[in-house]
Amino acid sequence: MTAPRTPRKAFGRLSLPERTYLADALRTETVGGVLLLAAAIAALVWANIPALHDSYESVSHFHFGPAALGLDLSVAHWAADGLLAIFFFVAGIELKRELVAGDLKDPKAAALPVVAALCGMVAPALVYTVTNTAGGGSLAGWAVPTATDIAFALAVLAVIGTSLPSALRAFLLTLAVVDDLFAILIIAVFFTDTLNFAALGGAVVGLVVFWLLLRKGVRGWYVYVPLGLVIWGLMYNSGIHATIAGVAMGLMLRCHTREGEEHSPGQHIEHLVRPLSAGLAVPLFALFSAGVTISGGALADVFTKPETLGVVLGLVVGKTLGIFGGTWLTSRFTKASLSDDLEWADVFAVATLAGIGFTVSLLIGELAFDGDATLTDEVKAAVLTGSLMAAALATVLLKVRNAKYRRLCENEERDEDLSGIPDIYEEDDPAYHLRVAAVYERKAAEHRRIAEEMESARLAEVAGGAGDEDDRPA
Repeated sequence: MTAPRTPRKAFGRLSLPERTYLADALRTETVGGVLLLAAAIAALVWANIPALHDSYESVSHFHFGPAALGLDLSVAHWAADGLLAIFFFVAGIELKRELVAGDLKDPKAAALPVVAALCGMVAPALVYTVTNTAGGGSLAGWAVPTATDIAFALAVLAVIGTSLPSALRAFLLTLAVVDDLFAILIIAVFFTDTLNFAALGGAVVGLVVFWLLLRKGVRGWYVYVPLGLVIWGLMYNSGIHATIAGVAMGLMLRCHTREGEEHSPGQHIEHLVRPLSAGLAVPLFALFSAGVTISGGALADVFTKPETLGVVLGLVVGKTLGIFGGTWLTSRFTKASLSDDLEWADVFAVATLAGIGFTVSLLIGELAFDGDATLTDEVKAAVLTGSLMAAALATVLLKVRNAKYRRLCENEERDEDLSGIPDIYEEDDPAYHLRVAAVYERKAAEHRRIAEEMESARLAEVAGGAGDEDDRPA
């Protein structure tokens, strides 16, 4: 007879290597998210102080670059098309790693974040479409509320100090990776008007050369960085958004280790480039994209115009219901049960947190309403408003369960045998129990020694006190 199959747990314990990778990735993303918040605040201050507003506009619209190559771009344009290519390059590596070594490698495990991410993009798009159809607004911005900003979301977690369990953090990160993939497809398919086939062919040839060099094991940044810049320039001139070049190159990197390797080339390069992406590229993009003029009237318009209201409702309502609904449906129809340590309220809170859309939402907003500067700024204000509302709601929901999360994290981090590996990963190893027994035996011996010393001191004090009393005069 075969043993009964154990139901698969949704949001179950991560493997130790996956947990280690997650901790490293989230550490960088959290720092980058804090910088992103600081850059967004700086942009709003810079753009809304009357004495500084003109300088913000001047810097943002200052053009430089080789015009002969079609690259005479404004500073804001360089930030959106150039620096964000670095961000999408890292996203491409993350996606490749998830496909070959992470949660997306196993189709059964991948079903949950993929379906949740897909529902978390379809629902906001539907909310936006219904809102604008009813209000007579433009449907061009349907994709604006579909993207989650993982760095921003993790920055919120860092600020509110929530000890979210690693399984929920992994779900949020994987969700964002899949979300980025769909966002890339949306940008490539729906925001490409005309194609320059000569430039596109050159970009494809460059990508083939990039792939062949990787296959041959050629190393050296002085080879790949110039080649990457050429591919990026050709992709930009082809009419396809230039960030697609970053994704394509990221997906080509090998993300599985071979014999004798501690880290794969993809992991090594991601480790080098991620700080540049999170610490420089994305904050600079935020600095030159989030600087919208905000007033009482402008904030009121966010909730009265169908385009901006659709963005806010898409982020706050659509994202939450889409991700939560997709997760519940997947768990319901794949016979996967929720982990014993968690409740559906925790999944709802994380789904709410995923409503924080910033980097890609701002980028899609610029592409969707290109040529209408006023509406572009209003949509940016709507993205900021919706993200702020989602962050506030998630903060309340997560704070309610923070004591529970803290206990779960303490349990995940406990290392009683002092091996450097959390105890929960060693409970099936007899050697672990022997090490714990030795630790407790040493502690017991130390406590016995202390007790004996205290007892000896007490007896000596009693004996000394009795002698003193006998010597007192009657």
